[in-house]
Amino acid sequence: MRVRRPVPVEPGAATRGSQFVESIARGLSILEAFRAGGAALGNQEIAARTGLPKPTVSRLTHTLTELGYLEYLPRYAKYRLGVAAVSLGQLALSGMTVRQLARPLMQELCERLSCSVSLGRRDRLSMLYVEHCQPGSAVVLQLGLGSRIPLAITAMGRARYAAAPPDERAAIDAEIETRFPARWAAVRDGLQEAVEMHAARGFTLSVGDWQKEVHAAGAAVLLADGSYAAFNCGAPAFMLDRQRAMREAGPRVADLARRVQSLAAGSV
Repeated sequence: MRVRRPVPVEPGAATRGSQFVESIARGLSILEAFRAGGAALGNQEIAARTGLPKPTVSRLTHTLTELGYLEYLPRYAKYRLGVAAVSLGQLALSGMTVRQLARPLMQELCERLSCSVSLGRRDRLSMLYVEHCQPGSAVVLQLGLGSRIPLAITAMGRARYAAAPPDERAAIDAEIETRFPARWAAVRDGLQEAVEMHAARGFTLSVGDWQKEVHAAGAAVLLADGSYAAFNCGAPAFMLDRQRAMREAGPRVADLARRVQSLAAGSV
């Protein structure tokens, strides 16, 4: 299952309450259409990714360009994120003290196992990388800071799901079932297995569930402010088979999460 992001904003949708401002949601959906490391986008491409009508997209991209959140490239008739958007992202990252606490321990694990190690936060049905360590080996996963991965079928996402309170898990279940009805039964089984594994072992696995050639272990961490994040430790399948993921990557990423949680509690 591939989680398509961002979720299209339907004009006139009336299911989010009277305080929900559709125009702001549409504008933000334009910014969310851009991918980490991705190419510049034209209005037609943005319309396809967001589900918004092209005339609406044209008005919004013009406004966002005037405000500095997009930059227009006349040579290509396309847009890329502007410095105002970059500034917001940097401010958000700088406020996450867990990144500074976790980074040395993540790098240590990365070098020990020759695996990529990442820290992510939940964004609806996705996990967004907010810190990332990559081994020096020639074969690495093509992901990095700002990458977005699906929650339901990745080790990091499953760990975050497993740590969530029951009402949050129920809300996630309902959204996945609504958006992906044909695949919900298989996804539900994987999530339930992840809950049980995380409770018993402190980590979850994804061995080819997201991408056939990628295996990973994940573990959730409770932060000092009461919110959750999650780590993963992953590599190409030929470097990290199921047995190694279970016996090495899993226990060590679980230990990483425990150590970071302890450090975060002491930083308050």
